[in-house]
Amino acid sequence: METSAHEGADAQSMRPSRPVPHSVQELARLTGAELVPARSGAAGAVTGVVLNSREVQPGDLYAALPGARVHGARFAGDAAAAGAVAVLTDPEGARELAAAGVDLPVLVSPQPRTWVGPVARAVYDSQPQDGSGQELFAVTGTNGKTTTTYFTTSILRALGHTTGLIGTIEILAGDTPIPSHLTTPEAPHVHSLLALMRERGITATGMEVSSHALEFHRVDGVRYDVAGFTNLTQDHLDLHGSMAEYFEAKAQLFTAERTRRAVVVLSEDDPWGAAMAQRARENLGAENVTTVALRGSDAAGEPADWTLSSLERRGIGNAFRLRHTDGTELRVHTGLPGEFNVANAALAVLMVLDSGVAVETLQRALDEHDPLTTSVPGRMQLVGTAPTSLVDFAHNPDALVRSLRSVTPEDGEGRVIVVFGATGQRDTTKRPVMGRVAAEEADVVIVTDDDPHSEEPAPIREQVAAGAREAVANGARATDVLVIEPRATAIRTAVRMARPEDSIIVAGRGHETAQDFNGVSVPLDDRVELRSALEALHAHTKEQK
Repeated sequence: METSAHEGADAQSMRPSRPVPHSVQELARLTGAELVPARSGAAGAVTGVVLNSREVQPGDLYAALPGARVHGARFAGDAAAAGAVAVLTDPEGARELAAAGVDLPVLVSPQPRTWVGPVARAVYDSQPQDGSGQELFAVTGTNGKTTTTYFTTSILRALGHTTGLIGTIEILAGDTPIPSHLTTPEAPHVHSLLALMRERGITATGMEVSSHALEFHRVDGVRYDVAGFTNLTQDHLDLHGSMAEYFEAKAQLFTAERTRRAVVVLSEDDPWGAAMAQRARENLGAENVTTVALRGSDAAGEPADWTLSSLERRGIGNAFRLRHTDGTELRVHTGLPGEFNVANAALAVLMVLDSGVAVETLQRALDEHDPLTTSVPGRMQLVGTAPTSLVDFAHNPDALVRSLRSVTPEDGEGRVIVVFGATGQRDTTKRPVMGRVAAEEADVVIVTDDDPHSEEPAPIREQVAAGAREAVANGARATDVLVIEPRATAIRTAVRMARPEDSIIVAGRGHETAQDFNGVSVPLDDRVELRSALEALHAHTKEQK
């Protein structure tokens, strides 16, 4: 569980100023853990919770958990020296603490990780029972989590809330970023962030909840007011093993322990939305589950509560109506392109509605503020026009299909050019699949590097390109499949090839600003490279005129 020193500094800056001190006896009762007193009899009040010994501040409970390579109990001496007043661990860790002579009270539980979140919730008072806490919104699913979270907080701001956001791109308290190098906050960080945001006057917070966060207990102890589900497509099978196990990981969010209400997107060609809606109904009660479908029903033909009653292109975005089975309608507009962003926008609107906002109040906010035209960094982010040029985070087959279809011209004029790669040390089975769908949906496919991590880059590129070439041989849409590296050169090549009526999507990395080549961080921001190439193109065009 040990991480870098700068992450420890970040965690210190994310703490609330008014924790609720708890005795070790109180925490033993909360967790049901066996309490082994310190030999000296000392037992200070617990005012913080950490998983990393380098984050310890005086008064902390140090959770010494088993890790992939080393048990956290090995660092308990460092934690004690830094001011920790107690340790939460398993029986193996307790034996190691005793052998090392660490003189702190020890809470011993067979599953200590499952108690880190509830203990942090109690100590940081992240969700007070007196109703003074903020409203919490969670979004899970394979694709669309980030955009839907941004949409949700944008609507909430239009309604007068001061909002917080905990996401993969950034952590925000109102308009103020909370600096962090923590790409995935652990349970103590989540609860301390929620408490800190409450201290700063945040009244509603949106949060992305990944399958990793659920599997690794990073959101334990958090109960959301509304949780939303976007979709489930192939991704992270290196962790979950199968789509069924991936589904079960996501389904953990839709229990009474974790959320009060649920909103689920249904799709005719995806059975997972219907399955999630049914699981949510079983766990939460049918009256606490809302479904929305763009085409009227789910894969089994079950009618949705809300459906799309109209859809029309407006600029690169879309205007549409949502119609409830009782006849209620909401008029909605999003400035982001693609039918998948219509689904993301609909989910965000209905999550806010299900939090208790009146339909008339919500409609007024949508009309007056156009909150769903908010920019989402690296998510179908428009960088330039003539050619239309976007950067998107699409890094799995389904997301790539959705992105490419969103820019396919309705009149048949103009080509679609895609620049993308595949990540190293991740699900290798999706690499040729991504090549295939790129060739099926784009006219020009440029395969390049994503983040190879510790893998050799060239074989990754070839696995992706092989899928594209096979698709072309079978009659796919693409006329060209190119393999170009480095990535910046691939982006410049795409821009030089493009005509004004064409569209370019640089996919896979979105907001990220560096590539990882075997531990070496190489600065590269797709948005910067694409913008620079477009500026050079336009300057050259002017010179020719």
